[in-house]
Amino acid sequence: MYRKMYYLLFNAITTAIEEIGNRNYGNAENILIEAQREAKEHYLSCRADAQ
Repeated sequence: MYRKMYYLLFNAITTAIEEIGNRNYGNAENILIEAQREAKEHYLSCRADAQ
């Protein structure tokens, strides 16, 4: 469970840093928000499966 969340967030952070370097701040923000949403959904679905 946590491995997938780690890779998802790590890759999003890497991409967001590249966007910040290109001064695409809105894109960077959107990438991070989407990654946060995906990680939360993954976490909640794994918890639901465990119950």
